[in-house]
Parts: sequence; structure tokens; C-alpha cells
Amino acid sequence: MEFSEVVRRRYATKKFDGRKIPQERLDELLEIIRLAPSSLNLQPWRIKVIADQKTKDELQKASFNQEQVGTCSHLLVFCADTDLEGLALRLEAHLSKSGLPAEKLKGYMDMVRGFMAGLKKGNRLPWAQRQLYIALGNAVNGAKSLGFDSCPMEGFEPEAYRRILKLPENLVPTAIVAVGYAADKPREKFRLPKEEVFF
Repeated sequence: MEFSEVVRRRYATKKFDGRKIPQERLDELLEIIRLAPSSLNLQPWRIKVIADQKTKDELQKASFNQEQVGTCSHLLVFCADTDLEGLALRLEAHLSKSGLPAEKLKGYMDMVRGFMAGLKKGNRLPWAQRQLYIALGNAVNGAKSLGFDSCPMEGFEPEAYRRILKLPENLVPTAIVAVGYAADKPREKFRLPKEEVFF
């Protein structure tokens, strides 16, 4: 499917039919998400993939009982990662292994650490969350491109998710994406006309 067709046909599915996405197709989707761009390539997100029904049912209660959480094949919990120092060390190790010359590596990592030093502590989470939504865009469009459906959601209780999933402090549940096969029909897509978007 052409990308222009993907974005026209994708919609926020409100109910899934419960069928499981084959593992190889799910792996393709996870790879599409993994390849999302991010500022400074820090990739400040971790994504918990949930397939078991018991956990989905528990999370549905913490999602204002929205049925797409319980009926989807897999639930992707997008968590912003505020451990920027850890992310920088991980990036540095990968760049070093890739053969980047030491001088270039030092210059790049100095820039990364300079950015981090200028980012006030209270701004770390909003910055990481903004980056996370780039990966989320890959998830919803990637799902449609692979022949299944999705629903991005913010309507859930992050602290309940943190407790249920036993997440560490640095991982903040920010958005969820339910993926699977739709049991509903899309409504006509409404978007503002281009004259009201572009100027």
C-alpha cells in the first residue's frame, strides 16, 4: 500500500475482533517503530508490548474501561524515558561500536551533553514525550501499512499503568496504541482544509 493510501485509510479503531496478529507481522511493526527518528538520536522511549488477556483486562479498567484495550491483539504502552544520562551512555556505546572516529564521537557527545545540561530537570519529561510521539506516528501508520488497525490513546491512568506493569521511575506511561483487526467501520475522515492548515 502506498503511504498516501495508508494515511487516508488509517483511523482510530474503537473495537477489535480479538484475532491475534501473527508474530512475524508484529515484529515488522516493531521494527517500523524502532526506526523512528528522534532529536540527537537519543530515542527517549521504551515500549511495553502486552499480549496476555489478563493484563489487558486489568489495564482496560485503568483506561476508563475503553474496550479497544481489552479487545486488541497487542497493546503497546509508550513510555517516555527521563534517564537522559543513561540514554546518552547507551548512544555513545553504540556509536563507538559502529566505528565512528574518536574525535567525531567526542564532538558529538559533547554536543549531546551540552543539550542535556541546558535542559532543566522539569523539562526532561515534556521533551521526551514530544520525541515519543514521533515513534507513535510510525506505529499507527505502520500498522495500517501491514494490513491491520490501531487506536492511539491518552485516555488512561498513568500511575495505575505504572503500578500494574511495575515500571521504574524513569519510565513514564505517556500514550498507548492498541493494535489488531478492526471490528468496527471507519467514519468519514474529517481534517481541516489545507487553506486552514498551511500559511
